[in-house]
Amino acid sequence: MKIQSHFADLDTPTGVMRTYIHRPVGEGSYPVILFYSEIFQQTGPIERAARLMASHGFAVLVPEVFHELNPIGTVLGYDDAGRDKGNADKENKDVQGYDTDNEALIKFAKQQSWCNGQFGAMGYCIGGHLAFRAALQPEVKGTACFYATDLHIQKIPNKPGQHSMERLADIKGELLMIWGKQDNHVPSEGRTLIYSKLNETDIPFTWHEFNAEHAFMRDEGDGGRYDAQTAQIGYQLALNLFSRTLR
Repeated sequence: MKIQSHFADLDTPTGVMRTYIHRPVGEGSYPVILFYSEIFQQTGPIERAARLMASHGFAVLVPEVFHELNPIGTVLGYDDAGRDKGNADKENKDVQGYDTDNEALIKFAKQQSWCNGQFGAMGYCIGGHLAFRAALQPEVKGTACFYATDLHIQKIPNKPGQHSMERLADIKGELLMIWGKQDNHVPSEGRTLIYSKLNETDIPFTWHEFNAEHAFMRDEGDGGRYDAQTAQIGYQLALNLFSRTLR
């Protein structure tokens, strides 16, 4: 489908959050995917991925995940300075801020004529974790998490009992968990811990591990990580999930 792109500045309890919107051209209402970026916010690879998903008949919302900590429109570079800034931002925003961001996104989308009331979530790296966090919202019926960081450790600031893995009972939709076996950010013992915790619940989930590195979906920066063929499989798995849970 042909798509259009624009943005909206949403009020949240922690400040204005710019949100980029990619959706089909013309009249019609579509399922909404809340799409969460890496620590670098909406870079070229994230925008291209969001537009790809939108072209399959979804309205895709990409929020600036660290809007409280940067000027509106900030995009960090895929370099040491950008990585250091993004990681510092991650350690300076507590998890409740993401919850109120999710609530603001869903409230905004429900008021738009292009939203049909069906919600999913998707994200890469910390965005995979934030998509997992979005799954705590009762409206979210399907969530695709790509190499989600910090689910297996306490890195993002949390209040007691608020770590994402401590809130599994609040997840009502289906999860798709995708990992690279050569991911140095989420080692095998971390993946085993997450899998074991999920397997103790009634949450419907699928689990895929590929011979790939962290950020294998990203088609820019960190040369050598991008795996185009495996990335295409990842997109197809996500589209399958959303077609089943949001249509």
